[in-house]
Amino acid sequence: MKRFGKPEEFAYLVAFLLSDQANFINAAVIPIDGGQSYKY
Repeated sequence: MKRFGKPEEFAYLVAFLLSDQANFINAAVIPIDGGQSYKY
């Protein structure tokens, strides 16, 4: 995306992970880097 993330964009992931909708997720690494890690 060629830009730094905004704090609220990071907060969306945190809010989801804390919600009941994410109750089956554990021990996962979720990159939140705007797609930068696809090159590696």
